[in-house]
Amino acid sequence: MSLNVLFIGGTGQISLPCVQLAVEAGHKVTVFNRGRSEEELPGGVRTITGDMKDPASYGRLGDERFDVVCQFMLFTPDQMDEDIRVFTGKTGQYIFISSASVYEKPARHYVITEKTPAVNPYWLYSQAKIAAEEKLRATRGLPWTIVRPSHTVRNGIPSMMNDGDLSARRMLAGKPVIVCGDGTTPWTLTRSVDLAKPFVGLFGKEKAIGEDFHITADRGHGWDAIYRTIAKGLGVEAKIVHVPTDTLVRYHAEWEGPLMGDKTWAALFDNSKVKSVAGDFTCAEDLETILEEPIAHVKRRLAGPAPDAGAMDALFDRIAAEQSALGN
Repeated sequence: MSLNVLFIGGTGQISLPCVQLAVEAGHKVTVFNRGRSEEELPGGVRTITGDMKDPASYGRLGDERFDVVCQFMLFTPDQMDEDIRVFTGKTGQYIFISSASVYEKPARHYVITEKTPAVNPYWLYSQAKIAAEEKLRATRGLPWTIVRPSHTVRNGIPSMMNDGDLSARRMLAGKPVIVCGDGTTPWTLTRSVDLAKPFVGLFGKEKAIGEDFHITADRGHGWDAIYRTIAKGLGVEAKIVHVPTDTLVRYHAEWEGPLMGDKTWAALFDNSKVKSVAGDFTCAEDLETILEEPIAHVKRRLAGPAPDAGAMDALFDRIAAEQSALGN
């Protein structure tokens, strides 16, 4: 069944492969964004250039009555209020892309399910996603589905402190990189192209309405293994320095969110719920395969001029030196 599908975003790390697969599945696809990405959309995709911050032009999207609306660019409850205004009564399914970082960590059970509480006292990003989810759940007349990706990779290098390109540059320069904890905590990485199949599989499914789903790979990898695979792909060796979480937060308070609110903890997921609705799927499990595309992207970026990372680069140097000096 061909559906009329709107992607808000559509050229991002996660959304682009979903657009590509939706087109391949025979859906009529429209993409709404600011038109600033250099990513190439598939042939036949209709593009609308606009900004969510412009209520007049954004509001006109609701007049087209899309069968499915995929919202990849919503991060605050205020934005959710606007989407509820625009799309209530005007779409058959509104899919909100939230985040698996909303889940309580450490999880009460070693495998995270959709029954794991959505509680994150550390990270404002996750708290805003939780608040937006709560707004959506309270609506009437807007058939919703919530999708929670975990750490999904395509063009970005995974890292613990959201510094992927800087870590890659440090590896190439022979400098140490920082890993929070002892590097063995299992962490789930999912390729965007693998997430796309079950995501598109939720389109138009009655059993998906009023439900939340995470979509991830089924296994995890230690952070040391992730960093070493990145280094191998760059043709160098990773010089890893392990630092406790609370120590890193004392060095840089802004790391509390992504670390205490997410990456410090083990993150393994049970995907049986989404598989029961969207159909079975498999994800790449070998790290070299998972990281092949992100490494190719970072190599292209590293070939260009390096952005100014002086203060953060110096902070990593300081942390590595001071941590390595302990006990000597």
